[in-house]
Amino acid sequence: MLRKAKVSAMFLRIACLMLLTQPVLAGVIYTWVDENGVTHYSQQPPEQEQSKTQQLYSEDIEPGKIGYIAPVKKDAPPEMSESEKSAALIKEKDAKQAEAICENAKHNLDVLTTHTKLTRQADGNKEPVAMTEEERQAAISENQQRIKLFCNKK
Repeated sequence: MLRKAKVSAMFLRIACLMLLTQPVLAGVIYTWVDENGVTHYSQQPPEQEQSKTQQLYSEDIEPGKIGYIAPVKKDAPPEMSESEKSAALIKEKDAKQAEAICENAKHNLDVLTTHTKLTRQADGNKEPVAMTEEERQAAISENQQRIKLFCNKK
């Protein structure tokens, strides 16, 4: 007897679950504009004969998205730094000078990145002085900036 009650309860649960999970039956939706210019939507056809009644089928209607899209702040174009302004001016006025600066920076960067033990001339002194790693990294950064400013991007 207890076993029959369990089977009946299980069957009842399955039946309820099947009824609740059935998809909503699609239907016809009527739309028309009345004499006042108001658009109406209904599952019942209009009482008066409307010449411009349209039938829409609910399975063809695309559901609207739920929620909203957060506004995005538009960034202003970045301001040019003084070095970028002067580089643009040099490129505009003297293309040969800009090209020479570009080639010189490329050569210097090549030397700085391929060699680690470098020497430089000290200010006002003709004796070579060994470059420290910090000076080398600063020179690499400076030449990369010059390449960015003066070399045309292809």
